[in-house]
Amino acid sequence: VQLVESGGGLVQSGGSLRLSCVVSVFSSSSYSMGWFRQAPGKEREGVAAINKYGSTNYADSVKGRFTISQDKAKKTLYLQMDSLKPEDTAMYICAARAGLAQRLDSAAYAYWGQGTQVTVSS
Repeated sequence: VQLVESGGGLVQSGGSLRLSCVVSVFSSSSYSMGWFRQAPGKEREGVAAINKYGSTNYADSVKGRFTISQDKAKKTLYLQMDSLKPEDTAMYICAARAGLAQRLDSAAYAYWGQGTQVTVSS
């Protein structure tokens, strides 16, 4: 399984970014996928998750600002990030797991991408 993220960059506070994660050869019939982030010196944090049927789960810190979605035909996971804040600055990493629970704990995920950097300036 390969996961490749893109779409990170530098944006001003209040701005928007859309992250993408292309997934190859993930054959689980029941799956969920998630976005995590990790800032220097901090633990990895679950941001949002979605399962095969489109059910979603969000961390309280991003509810109402971030939207997770998927395009199954393109095998791509997205994270639309609006109203960005400096505290959203981190490496954003996508992950995949077998099973339908939209988990936000990193221990639940077996497959990980390399990440894409998001920096929000004040």
